[in-house]
Amino acid sequence: MSKEAKGEFTVTMTPVDPIEGATHGRMLLEKQYTGDLVATATGEMLTAMGQVKGSAAYVAVETVTGSLLGKTGTFMLVHRGVMSASGEELQITVVPDSATGDLQGLTGTLHIDIQDGKHFYTLDSQLS
Repeated sequence: MSKEAKGEFTVTMTPVDPIEGATHGRMLLEKQYTGDLVATATGEMLTAMGQVKGSAAYVAVETVTGSLLGKTGTFMLVHRGVMSASGEELQITVVPDSATGDLQGLTGTLHIDIQDGKHFYTLDSQLS
């Protein structure tokens, strides 16, 4: 059965070994989720910048620990994002077979919406 979880999150990104003028980078992620997902997350992100302002790509993996719709455990998310003048493509998916505890068997996708500098999520998921 599909379920939708919604809420807000904050994210802190810390550069790792930044190289001035580089067109790529690595960041450590720390997140705090509230709403239907009450959790913390840590992860890593790799970034690449294009030659045109606003053109970029990133990949990331994060481990989420907490409670989703009242069920506790951990799961991992994998991100793939590409941005350009023609738009953006963002895919965030629960890593298959990564969930533990009451969340074991979790599958789904996470969608992000940024409004007035705040980050909101919608997690469309299934729990087998």
